[in-house]
Amino acid sequence: MELTLREIADIIKGELEGDANLIIKGVDSLESAKPGDISFFNDKRYKDILPKTKASALIVKKKTALFNGPQILVANPALGFAKVAQIFSSPVFRYPGISEKALIGEDVIIGKDPSIFPFVYIGSNVRIGDNVTIFPGTFIGNNVSIGDNTLIYPNVTILDDTIIGKNVIIHAGTVIGSDGFGFEKDGARHIKIPQRGKVQIDDDVEIGANNCIDRATFGKTWIKKGVKTDNMVHIAHNVTVGENSIIVAQAGISGSVSIGNGVIIAGQVGIVDHVKIGDNAIIGPQSGIAKDIPASGVFSGSPAIPHRLFLKSSVLIPKLPEIKRKLINMEKKIKELEKKMEK
Repeated sequence: MELTLREIADIIKGELEGDANLIIKGVDSLESAKPGDISFFNDKRYKDILPKTKASALIVKKKTALFNGPQILVANPALGFAKVAQIFSSPVFRYPGISEKALIGEDVIIGKDPSIFPFVYIGSNVRIGDNVTIFPGTFIGNNVSIGDNTLIYPNVTILDDTIIGKNVIIHAGTVIGSDGFGFEKDGARHIKIPQRGKVQIDDDVEIGANNCIDRATFGKTWIKKGVKTDNMVHIAHNVTVGENSIIVAQAGISGSVSIGNGVIIAGQVGIVDHVKIGDNAIIGPQSGIAKDIPASGVFSGSPAIPHRLFLKSSVLIPKLPEIKRKLINMEKKIKELEKKMEK
């Protein structure tokens, strides 16, 4: 793959400063780029690298004198770079057709141009769309539906009745449709509540590695269009995740939580059951959510509080021992004054 800088500038709708005919053959970071590569500069912490980089061109927000070469100016260099990187990225390897070593059940319909690797298991009454890729070790249960252009990496488990949309990516080791964690106490024993629902994953979703997405008790656990989850995310039964939301690694979302559109949930966040997270809310890392979060709210801490209040509180925490010492001294002085006044 080779593109001129003019072609790249047109693709990302940027303003080109420099040689429009320069040929670009790849993308890389500032540190690792070589002649023929394009990189991007979006963070002043890396300005010291600019004079040293071997990149042939940069994507930047404002033209910088620290780099002596062509530059493409865009409002969001990271986004521009992401679009260019997609063009230069190598396509995923596909097995040609359906392997004879794949085990396929009855009444299975498979669309055009499939890539089904050896040692894939597909249950009965499954519907698989066009151009679907399924890597080895994947288990697909009965009555599953998978949309066009979906990519399923190795050792994924998709259990009965799951619905997966188009253009979905599911990374290795993820389990979709396992039982929700539902038990009712009977004396000293815990009685299992059968989980009779399903999981629905809409179009353009990307699920990270080793996610666990539980089926609903009744109805469905619903991951809506454009959602992206990082590795090691747990989504419990009957959760709804709104469109274009992001959930970062090691977050745990309890049952029946409703997450709005465009929400960002940072790493290691824990959310208690049955709460609602409003559209475009942001939850900071390691937060504990015990009540509803309003739309566009920014919350941090455990229990979570508004982010600005969290920052103010965090500044005070290291000072608490000194504040305590001062309070004790003040109490002593007050008592001494009271004794003097009594005399």
